[in-house]
Amino acid sequence: MTSHAKILVTSAAGKTGMHTALQLRQQGFPVRAFVRRHDHRAKRLESAGAEVFVGNQYALRDMRAAMQGVQRAYQCAPTAPNGLHFNAVFTVAAHEAQLEHVVTMSQWLASADHPSLFTREVYLGDSLISMRPDMSVTTVNPGWFADNYLMVLDMAAHLGVFTMPLGDGDIKKNAPPSNEDIAGVVTAALADPDRHAGKTYRPTGPALLSPNEVADSLGQALGRRVRYMDISERMMVKALKALPPANYSVAAVTQLAIYAEEYRRGAFAVNAPTDDVRLLCGREAESFASIVRRTVAARPDLSPGIGRSVKAMAGFLKILGTSAFNLEQAQSQRDYVRVEAPSFCQDDETWLASHTPAARDLKTVHAA
Repeated sequence: MTSHAKILVTSAAGKTGMHTALQLRQQGFPVRAFVRRHDHRAKRLESAGAEVFVGNQYALRDMRAAMQGVQRAYQCAPTAPNGLHFNAVFTVAAHEAQLEHVVTMSQWLASADHPSLFTREVYLGDSLISMRPDMSVTTVNPGWFADNYLMVLDMAAHLGVFTMPLGDGDIKKNAPPSNEDIAGVVTAALADPDRHAGKTYRPTGPALLSPNEVADSLGQALGRRVRYMDISERMMVKALKALPPANYSVAAVTQLAIYAEEYRRGAFAVNAPTDDVRLLCGREAESFASIVRRTVAARPDLSPGIGRSVKAMAGFLKILGTSAFNLEQAQSQRDYVRVEAPSFCQDDETWLASHTPAARDLKTVHAA
């Protein structure tokens, strides 16, 4: 493999793309950062020494141009509809550019017959990128990000409630990884393809947490009591529609509801936590409590105040007054591709065979 090859980072202004680009620059790698617009995030990348490429990641012409002169790439589809189209464009351009190594952002749930269209598309994207025999691939498949809980941080800060449709508050269901730790695993695989080619890694946090424990961590960081409230998917959808940034598409909301069902079923607890962050990054995975503390420290708007509490209550009332849509009907109206007998992960024998502790133990031996 080329020493200190030039690396393309797609979705470079996103949750893991930004940190991947910055970490690669810290290690001295030349980086081309693919972004949609030249904003403050692009300026941060430029300040770190990255070459910023502004373009449309869904356009083959732009992806071809972005790959000129690079040898490796991070394939990270935007969290939006048309993920399979992005992955197809990326795969075609990677083949033409004769990339030597790609790290692809997959998903812990990825399976061929999953109820989520987005998840099935991730599975197909993983298959497409692996078809070129002379290009090595490392797959990173995190589950439920720590960042997902922070969507309701404002309500926790000002109303003292942590609201999500996660089921029983006492059952440990997830070991949430930080964006930085996920990026650290991606960065390590891009920096040393000879060691990580053909491997699959699942970065997690250091411990399984229950929803009540998540609420406790939020409360400790905020300096107040925070109570977990299990809400319905209908209420979650209303909140996503009503509150800022309110940038979730109908398509994304339908898929989030399916992922919440997987959460309640315990799919994200299967084979968690892992030691992948320590193995690849040489450090322990960051705890959720630490993630929340530094997030709160960077947001003075979360400090107590009558005006902020009133605003939060007004937001809660807005949620109650917002009309929800029928999730099944929404998918039907968008003419989504359906499968006749969809299977949640733990009902899928193929998924279980590759995600059980036995499969994990074998992978860890190979990775050591």
